[in-house]
Amino acid sequence: MIAAALTFAFACYAVALLLDLWRIVRGPDSADRILALDTMVINVIALFVLYGVWRGTAVYFETAMLVAMVGFVSTVAYCRFVLRGDIIE
Repeated sequence: MIAAALTFAFACYAVALLLDLWRIVRGPDSADRILALDTMVINVIALFVLYGVWRGTAVYFETAMLVAMVGFVSTVAYCRFVLRGDIIE
């Protein structure tokens, strides 16, 4: 039963990633693109966690933590660039 649930969850997050990619390409302004990139990071984190559950190892949970940290920093940096025109003052 857990295999079927994992397969369904992988499919749902794959569709979500495709929809995020569509929003990045077709986003009317940069705020939509920033939001789509942040959502894409969250979906990738979820995929790493699901893959770690499927494989039964903790390495992918640590990878998810690293992706979360990098994703947060990149979202903040991109927002600062859009708002102020530079990242480092």
